[in-house]
Amino acid sequence: MNPLFVLNTSKSFESACTDLQTAVIKQGFGVMAVHDLGETLRSKGITFAESCRVFEVCSPQQAAKVLAHDMSLNMALPCRISVYTDAGQTLIGMIRPSEMLHALSSDPELIDLARQVDTSTSAMIKDAALESELASHSAHQTIVP
Repeated sequence: MNPLFVLNTSKSFESACTDLQTAVIKQGFGVMAVHDLGETLRSKGITFAESCRVFEVCSPQQAAKVLAHDMSLNMALPCRISVYTDAGQTLIGMIRPSEMLHALSSDPELIDLARQVDTSTSAMIKDAALESELASHSAHQTIVP
C-alpha cells in the first residue's frame, strides 16, 4: 500500500483548510495545532509561491491507547494532515497512520488501532476534498510516489 494518501480537490486552499477543520471534528478528533509552512518560509525571506498548512489532529482516546502500549510512540503523534497547493492545484494528504506505525511496531493491537485511525483520517480528507454530497466524484485519489 502506498504510504501516502493524497486527494486533489477543486476547492480553494482556504476553503479546503476550513472544511478539513470541520471534517476533523465530525470524526471525533480535535485540531491541536496548525502550522502554516508557506507563511513561515516567506517570513524568513524565502521565496515560496505555494501554500501549505499542516494540521496536527488527534483523538485523545486513540492516542492514550497507543501511549499505554508503548510510550516511545509519542514521537509518531499526533497525526498530520496537510492542505497544500502544487502548480495551482489544491491537495489534501497525509502519511497513512497505519504505514507509519507499522514501521515502528509489530504489535498486532497497535497495528489494528492504527488502521482504525487511518480509516478516520482518510474519511476526514475525503470529506474536506468533496464539493458536496452530490459531487462525490469531484475529488479523486492521487498516488504520490
